[in-house]
Amino acid sequence: MFERVLAFLRDLPCISSGALSADDPRVAATALLYHVMGADGMRQDVEWERLKQVVSEAYGVSGAELAALLAAGEKADSEAIDLYAFTSVLMRHLDEAGRIEFIRLMWEVVYADDQAHELEENTIWRVAELLGVDRRDRIAMRQEVARRASHEADKSSDE
Repeated sequence: MFERVLAFLRDLPCISSGALSADDPRVAATALLYHVMGADGMRQDVEWERLKQVVSEAYGVSGAELAALLAAGEKADSEAIDLYAFTSVLMRHLDEAGRIEFIRLMWEVVYADDQAHELEENTIWRVAELLGVDRRDRIAMRQEVARRASHEADKSSDE
């Protein structure tokens, strides 16, 4: 399922082909990832690094293209008055499986620091509702990411 979403995202037009706007699904997704990263009032380095990794992998970009996408997402998030502008863009471009997978990506950013703050959880709940992702799928994605984050934390502490 994740590979289908990545394939869809990679097939979108090249970033360097024009100006990025909040109507671009890549910018909308990046803005939501920025939003959840800052939902608890703290943007930790580990969350920032995970966000960059997720965006880079999802869109197959690096270097200047990645920097442009991240800047556009951050700007869009800072100018937004609500989440609907971004979720409506994603609703037009992602099927149900893709929307569920996007919720997983949001959890990836949240669990980069091995913990989920209640404001981060609330943000994902609101985004999931706007994307039509049901509670069961949202929780399943959370459990999957939390389990993997816990396993990776245990593995790194053993080294």
